[in-house]
Amino acid sequence: MEEEGGIERVLDKYRKAGRILAEIREEVLAKVKEEVLLLEVAEFVEKSIRERGGEPAFPCNISLNEEAAHATPSMADTRVFGNELVKIDIGVHVDGYIGDSAVTVDLSGEHEELVRASEAALNEAIQIIRDGVSTVEIGEVIERTIRAHGYKPIVNLSGHGLARYNSHAPPTIPNVRYEHGVLLRENDVVAIEPFATGGVGKVVESGTVEIYGLIKAKPVRVPEAKKLLEEIKTYQGLPFARRWLPRERLDLALRSLKNAGALREYPVLREEDKGLISQAEHTVIVTKDGCEVTTK
Repeated sequence: MEEEGGIERVLDKYRKAGRILAEIREEVLAKVKEEVLLLEVAEFVEKSIRERGGEPAFPCNISLNEEAAHATPSMADTRVFGNELVKIDIGVHVDGYIGDSAVTVDLSGEHEELVRASEAALNEAIQIIRDGVSTVEIGEVIERTIRAHGYKPIVNLSGHGLARYNSHAPPTIPNVRYEHGVLLRENDVVAIEPFATGGVGKVVESGTVEIYGLIKAKPVRVPEAKKLLEEIKTYQGLPFARRWLPRERLDLALRSLKNAGALREYPVLREEDKGLISQAEHTVIVTKDGCEVTTK
């Protein structure tokens, strides 16, 4: 909580980001239908965020079936939704302070219990959050709830802290019980993010990369890379989409920055055994006796 003006001013920015996100999440649910372009939905989300006075904290993630994260449409994407399990993950920031929330839409109507597993785990975790709760307890509740629904938690995905211009800050909020954890404290802001699957319970990297993030500005010789670097500095280290940067020789510029060690890539994460995945997520502010959900 590093901004001048006190902690309440900072928390109010987290709250505003959460309100914007909650409005858009409800609107986008009506747009995720068969034969609708994925790109149309992603662009609707990102445009709506800006129209309401926020900025995307990361590109709108649209993950299908066995995909869990880091999937977003390309700039010329022609894919449409089909008979699929769709995860929509949205991030909004106001002056760097972030709201992060995700929801699963079952367009097939055949995976109601899988969707319920991650939603129930999220709700049960929120019930125990308070000043002094251990992340061990949270992970235990999430794992127990998902397994009670007949599914497995994803062991190598987790919830996380949120800090200014940092969408994955400490602490890690595991989706399974670990021996060691940390205690959450009043005014901590964290995203609780259970993933449930019928697969083996682990994700691996796959597919093409459409999302990048600036690690640190580094000197580059290629003119296109120099220009691109100046533009992506405006994202303050938050992830951005390749489709946000239409220009000639974009691949060359991105490759030059990556080779210089200036960029990180975010490959699509999918379930190792190609099991279907559901996801549910909310952002909360920890309070003395509970928590405030900012993204409801």
